[in-house]
Amino acid sequence: MEQVISIQKVTKKFKDKMAVNELSFSIQKGEVVAILGPNGAGKSTTILMMLGLLEATNGKIEVFQNSPKEKSIREKIGAMLQEVSVIDALKVKEVLQLFRSYYEKPMDFEELVILTGLNKEDLKKRADKLSGGQKRRLGFALALAGDPDLLFFDEPTVGMDISARKRFWDTVTTLKERGKTIIFSTHYLQEADDVAERILLFHNGKLVTDGTPHDIKNKLTKQSVSFMEKNGVPLSEIRSLPFVTEVYIKEHRIFVVTEQTDEVLAYLFEKKLGVTGIEIEKGRLDEAFEQLTKNKEVI
Repeated sequence: MEQVISIQKVTKKFKDKMAVNELSFSIQKGEVVAILGPNGAGKSTTILMMLGLLEATNGKIEVFQNSPKEKSIREKIGAMLQEVSVIDALKVKEVLQLFRSYYEKPMDFEELVILTGLNKEDLKKRADKLSGGQKRRLGFALALAGDPDLLFFDEPTVGMDISARKRFWDTVTTLKERGKTIIFSTHYLQEADDVAERILLFHNGKLVTDGTPHDIKNKLTKQSVSFMEKNGVPLSEIRSLPFVTEVYIKEHRIFVVTEQTDEVLAYLFEKKLGVTGIEIEKGRLDEAFEQLTKNKEVI
């Protein structure tokens, strides 16, 4: 696969603060990658360095096998950052037309409007009259104006309502299907779980894990089979099974903690215990996030 981004032993210091520490990873064409981490983990700093807006203190950053500061490279990149600043006196339509004029092959205007959810009334408004949600849609449209191959979204859905957030991620899926490479940061872990093919988890300026949401959850979180009992269940026998790590009762349900949910199900059916309401919990991304950022011994 074509390598779009290469980061090799990158460090970034601000006076005495180490924002990014010996960071190395690469991203391939067409990937959808979430950068997660607590506040101060180095997410936004890393995104700004990949955009060429910050200089690394040490290490090497390449975007499309070149410096991200090169004009030809910047023309391939779109970015939606947390703050969007435009000329307040211009109407939204005028702002979009201005930004499109900066590119040789911009996205078609009508397609841009449809993809980002702007309506006719939005286009007529001056930039300083926009609501928070409208400003986010404008920021999204500016990121897509040049029809870029690589997109960065830094906390893109902050301030959006539920329907706007769904529309945004539906559009991201469309962009992915067109072969775009997409990198985003978010505090909404469910978004990362639903959308990202790969997660880079930062902590204290370092990369502490890199994998698919499924792999990270399965590796680090508890999985369980829960059910309601009818005629009594041999809890001591279940606890003694080699693939069971814990058994407990909560709100009248029996929970069997295991790394092998299929084996637990096979046992229940083989014994014909008459249990009802069987549910499987495969673990949650927030549990993995907490383990990796608070209990470093699990890494």
